[in-house]
Amino acid sequence: MKKARFTVGDDDSVKTGHVEGERLYVEGTEYSFEEVTFLPPCRPTKIVCIGLNYRDHADESGLPVPENPLIFLKPCSALIGHRDAIRFPAQSSRVDFEGELALVIGRRCSAVGTDTAFDYIGGYTILNDVTARDIQLLESKMTRAKGFDTFAPCGPWIVESLDPSNLKIETLLNGELRQNSSTAELIFSIPTIISFVSNVMTLEPGDIVATGTPAGVGPMQVGDVVEVRIEGIGSLTNIVR
Repeated sequence: MKKARFTVGDDDSVKTGHVEGERLYVEGTEYSFEEVTFLPPCRPTKIVCIGLNYRDHADESGLPVPENPLIFLKPCSALIGHRDAIRFPAQSSRVDFEGELALVIGRRCSAVGTDTAFDYIGGYTILNDVTARDIQLLESKMTRAKGFDTFAPCGPWIVESLDPSNLKIETLLNGELRQNSSTAELIFSIPTIISFVSNVMTLEPGDIVATGTPAGVGPMQVGDVVEVRIEGIGSLTNIVR
């Protein structure tokens, strides 16, 4: 099942419905995608990201493949939904897209093993780990480069049941294919990621864990439209303002 959070028209009340085709359903009421505003599909206490988790991305970055998952955090204030605008910050001259498969935690998760890791996943969604690349290259820490408001587009919904082991992942910029890979290319598997992270920090229901981006990351300009597609989930689209 696919579940989405959204509002309708001028009504600010948040609705949670299930997706069938291009319609949303809440207690028998039906909405088209065109009449709703999509919200981020969950309300996390934190957004945990994994760096350099595709070998080809490590190669294009000129960095060695890590021995353990590399963890960094994005603030929840960076979170936006499907069709929301990514804001190009005045502090940066280069802002990149990074399409990623993201996990949404379903129940409290602390110090779990790889054998039970899937039991704590509530579903899967898409995240664009937007990055001010020029700032990232200037600073030893990634918080500013990764943490601007609107730098974590996520959605458009959560898919509760999915085999994440071999999903096609693509990013398109203005309709042109820029990233083209598969989750089969992950260096650290999803159970390994969940176990590793949960042995560092407790993951709460709704928390997002982004699993890394493949090769092909690149810059966006004001007015560009970026779309991340993941097989079995759908398409996350945002415009740069």
